Amino acid sequence: MIVVADNEFISEDIEFKMGEIEYEMVELLRRLNINRPVALTLACLSKGEEISSQRIEMVSGLRQPEVSIAMRYLRENDWVDMREEKKNQGKGRPVKLYKLTVRMETIISSIEEDVMAESKAVLQNIERLKNLS
Repeated sequence: MIVVADNEFISEDIEFKMGEIEYEMVELLRRLNINRPVALTLACLSKGEEISSQRIEMVSGLRQPEVSIAMRYLRENDWVDMREEKKNQGKGRPVKLYKLTVRMETIISSIEEDVMAESKAVLQNIERLKNLS
């Protein structure tokens, strides 16, 4: 869902940077085979605040294409909502603003289900190999 707003551009004066908790979250997500751009983007969104793609780039160190790919994955899973907001001057592209549509606990549960299903499949393959040898 894309919402285009004509109102004033939301100020991003609120200082947001990744701290220890966010970096640990990224590391744990990476250990669960979540790709780096998705893990960093989730960490940026995890506080539940609306954040622009440019802010995600600055905070996470990701490039614009990486943020776009991560957002596509998050939107496909219905975890994030995007809206566009016109700039004050009316020139240039609208700013894309993102916000989680579900709580991080829901996302973590979904990841857990995927990991459990994958682990079960691996164990079944190991058992099949044992039976074949």
